[in-house]
Amino acid sequence: MKKTYFQPIQIGFIFGAVNVFLVLIGFNAMVASLLAKALGEQVLTALPPFPYLAAFTILLGLWCGIAAARKSSRARIAGNVLAGWLSGLAAGSVTFVFCVGIGWLLSNKIDIRNYLTVLSFDFINGVLMGLPPLVGALANLGILAAAGAVGGLLYGFIQSSKVKQINQPILALTCSTTEKLKRLDHGRRRLAFQILGVAIAGAVVIFLPLNWGSYWNYVAGTVGLYVILGLGLNLIVGLSGQLVLGYIAFFAIGAYTMALLNSPLPYNLMWGFWPALVLGVIFAALAGLLLGLPLMRLRGDYLAIVTLGFGEIIRILLKSDVLTDFSGGPRGIQNISGPTLFGRPFNSDIDFMYLIAISVALAAFVYNRLQHSRPGRAWLSIREDETAARACGVNTTRYKLLALALGAAFAGLAGAIYASRNQFTGPEEHSLMASINVLSLIIVGGLGNIPGTILGAFALKGLPEILREFSNYRLLTFGALLVVMMLSRPEGLIPSKRPKYKTPQEADGRNAEEKNVS
Repeated sequence: MKKTYFQPIQIGFIFGAVNVFLVLIGFNAMVASLLAKALGEQVLTALPPFPYLAAFTILLGLWCGIAAARKSSRARIAGNVLAGWLSGLAAGSVTFVFCVGIGWLLSNKIDIRNYLTVLSFDFINGVLMGLPPLVGALANLGILAAAGAVGGLLYGFIQSSKVKQINQPILALTCSTTEKLKRLDHGRRRLAFQILGVAIAGAVVIFLPLNWGSYWNYVAGTVGLYVILGLGLNLIVGLSGQLVLGYIAFFAIGAYTMALLNSPLPYNLMWGFWPALVLGVIFAALAGLLLGLPLMRLRGDYLAIVTLGFGEIIRILLKSDVLTDFSGGPRGIQNISGPTLFGRPFNSDIDFMYLIAISVALAAFVYNRLQHSRPGRAWLSIREDETAARACGVNTTRYKLLALALGAAFAGLAGAIYASRNQFTGPEEHSLMASINVLSLIIVGGLGNIPGTILGAFALKGLPEILREFSNYRLLTFGALLVVMMLSRPEGLIPSKRPKYKTPQEADGRNAEEKNVS
């Protein structure tokens, strides 16, 4: 066999192993259920109809064929089809062996759900598409081989010269339109676009919560709180380059400050929401400052490990029986009062949605101003090379402490609002996984920028709620998403741009150009 055929076959074996793994965890049934619901069919049982399970296999085969064709050195469509077919055949061979094995279990009525909970008799029958075991295994082989060939054909067609000739005018038109929009984004027109954007965003924030309902307001509020957390962590990690893994401890400080000052138990202080909110932000900032003082000489992994320990110490103290009279222990603190505004309760789901939206806007404004200020430039220099920044006269200790304190203040703000909205806070809400979630969202969205933080929060907190069927595969999805991001978009979905500072002469020329445009 020629050497050029080995790579498609190798890709096929990988896809076959992935297919077997996804079947063993029931991922194929979940995707098939989503397809059925998207097409308007009601799925009354845990197992969707056979055609939708076959559709999952077809989609995987198409992906396999396209991946093999991309790696193929053949430029003609026939070569791409052959590469896709070989890859699909290899994936089908692995799946065929697996289907023969589970078909034997079905024929002999051997129940192995004590070891592999997904492999019930109904599920095995669904994987075999309701056919006899050998016929079902051959059907899976044929589907993957045919889908692989079709995938190779699609890739070859898209990469053909005729299609590229059709795409060239479209790409040229897109580029010219983009350039025209960039030219409009200057002078008075820029201000008009900004006012229009703010007006549209304000209308959306005002009217959507009125029609969403309690559940979706809760989901959107959770996404907003994680946006605030992401912006705060971006100050520390994205701008100043300090890797902090115990960030959720500052969130806990804000939440427990709100709980202790605004709930009947344990002290019945009942100071009100707004004073407790301000004190939660202040206490979290002070905690960040006090934590940073002994850690300023640490960098990289050492700083991450120490802050990880700090976060776990806070959680364990809150959970311990020693502090039960102070923090409620494992039970947490309940019946936290909501805010009032001009003597009227301001604690419905719509009210909290407005409050969170205002907090997100405030946090984004403060973050944007800090990023483009003198401290922001100092943080960027520390992130790129702390030694060089110190040699250039930057007080690295002061600016790193400032980043840690301000980032902790953002977390305290989110924590206080979170505790009041839920009327409860407990130690299990401030675990290490919550810190990992915040760090993951800024990595996925893109370090150091506001749109990336919003997109990351929506991807990691909003989508799992929209796609509830993925809840059992949350960690698997996170891991796969991070691997894909490291391979394809290592700087995030929306990577931050390196700031460009102009000389006075360049700035004067730019200002003159803007005046001419306006």
